[in-house]
Amino acid sequence: RLMAINCRSTIQTVAAKVSQALTNAGITAVLTGGGAVSVYSANKYQSHDIDFVTAASRRELSSVMAGLGFVQGAGRHFEHPRTSLVIEFVAWPVTVGDEVVWKWASIRTTAGTLQILTPSQCIKDRLAAFFHWRDSQSLEQALLVAKSNRVLMTDLARWSRAEGHADDYEEFRRRLRRIRRGPISGSARRLSRSG
Repeated sequence: RLMAINCRSTIQTVAAKVSQALTNAGITAVLTGGGAVSVYSANKYQSHDIDFVTAASRRELSSVMAGLGFVQGAGRHFEHPRTSLVIEFVAWPVTVGDEVVWKWASIRTTAGTLQILTPSQCIKDRLAAFFHWRDSQSLEQALLVAKSNRVLMTDLARWSRAEGHADDYEEFRRRLRRIRRGPISGSARRLSRSG
């Protein structure tokens, strides 16, 4: 039997336990939002909300979540007495901006298999918040995921154009390029000026 959820359980562990329990009950649910950022940034970003997109009813969700020790709060929020992490279920379909997602990733963990956006979809999800609400924290989250994962930049550029935010994508691309280059040492800076 797997270890119970407690105050030391990571976002990935709790999300995987929930995802596996839902899958076992025949419920499709995909991890999105800050929880996906936490997984893909190795917890460099810490979310306290774990958002799953699902078409399941509150009643179906309540039954599965109770089996894991979660108590239903307001709406589709579930809380556990031994962790500060809150699970929220968002209505289907899975979208990143205006694009509907039909395929996503599965990550096998010791706690179960986690249904989750791919790294590229996670970046799109965070960029959508940056594009539409000018949310700078979402831009930082997109950069964290892009820095730590292989992503197809041409796909991100195409998606950004389709969202009507090619200029905002350029800001993301420039910032990511600077991050990937890393800090320039003083001697390298002097050489580049004199060259």
